[in-house]
Amino acid sequence: MDTQHPSAPPRARSGFTGNKHPNRGPRSGFGGLIHEITRHTTRFTVIGNHLAQHPELSGLAIGLGVHIQSLPPGAQVDIKTLAARFPEGATRVAAALRELETHGYLRRERTRVPGGRIVTRTVSCNQPGARKDAHERRGAAPGTTQKKQERRRALPPVPRPACPSPTLLRQATDVLAGLRRHALRLLLSECDTAHLAPGVAAWLERDVGPTAVRQALITDLPPESLRRPAALLAHRLTSQLPPLPPFRAPAPPTPTARHPFQTCEACDRAFRSPAPGRCRDCRAAIRAQAA
Repeated sequence: MDTQHPSAPPRARSGFTGNKHPNRGPRSGFGGLIHEITRHTTRFTVIGNHLAQHPELSGLAIGLGVHIQSLPPGAQVDIKTLAARFPEGATRVAAALRELETHGYLRRERTRVPGGRIVTRTVSCNQPGARKDAHERRGAAPGTTQKKQERRRALPPVPRPACPSPTLLRQATDVLAGLRRHALRLLLSECDTAHLAPGVAAWLERDVGPTAVRQALITDLPPESLRRPAALLAHRLTSQLPPLPPFRAPAPPTPTARHPFQTCEACDRAFRSPAPGRCRDCRAAIRAQAA
């Protein structure tokens, strides 16, 4: 007969669902947690148990999630600020923030502010699935809608230069940044400029000057407003790409003329000259004596 071990620890489980959490449901005996509850009237934050008791988040991630939800709008929640607030350090804080992003409690969005600058804002979600559920209740398909938005946001590919040197890409970036001075509708974001710069560099690499590239991009713009100017420029850079310049073989070096040897009439030294006479040293000595 096999020996049973009633005191052996149970197998570890990866998570808890429904009412199977070990701290839920009635407990027998007199041990366990007792709550001493005083009602809050000021300075409190409502936190869902789905965060406070999340079965897959680490304790640091849960703590940071609670802390972030308690902060007022506009507060700084970047890694550097949180690492200065808590003793865990930047590496562990960054890992905990990634956990919260993975489970939908944080979302990062790039937004254009007045002046054209792009900033990253952090959105704290106290109920990660609420927005998705609202879409489903309205009969929308969130997955399909998200895929359509991603396809709409993605810019068409552009040509690539054979030798993308930093100088060439910097010159291409300057061309794109200067388009708005000639066509205000072609104001590009930093992200769009970085995407289009290799395409402009491919033109510059084909012996097309910056002025000619600019004219090709701003000429005959549609009369209506441009919803996505970067997409139009990407199409033009690809469809109007000029051919490679013809190969030019380097010119052969010009041979140096070699005169025949002559014998100096003064010192009998041999020297090269088209006609008989005196060598260079003897001519210099005669000029010195005359002076």
